[in-house]
Amino acid sequence: QVQLVESGGGLVQAGGSLSLSCAASGRTFSNYAMGWFRQAPGKEREFVASISWSGGSTYYADSVKGRFTISKDNAKNTVYLQMNTLKPEDTAVYYCAAKRGTLYSGTYYYTKSAEWGYWGQGTQVTVSS
Repeated sequence: QVQLVESGGGLVQAGGSLSLSCAASGRTFSNYAMGWFRQAPGKEREFVASISWSGGSTYYADSVKGRFTISKDNAKNTVYLQMNTLKPEDTAVYYCAAKRGTLYSGTYYYTKSAEWGYWGQGTQVTVSS
């Protein structure tokens, strides 16, 4: 059984920073891509960022590119999301996700929720203006 547990959410003022963590357990994640998604009230869950199992490849949504950084520590089975220059529109529940294989099909990046098989319970991020 795969388990993903997020932590690090909270309340921050616009322009501030937060760091999220996702601890994975239940199996060896040596062949899993990891990702972050978010869901704001009344909106669909949307892709934020993803990282390959080696950590050598990353991909970001345009809305967070240059502000967010995804990274991972394979020794700790943990993936991180460093969020800088936060905006009120970044307010959402942030979910950690995992999928077998790569983050890129060869023609497109996997950014649809249905393409990711494992999910954490989510952590709230609120950015005040």
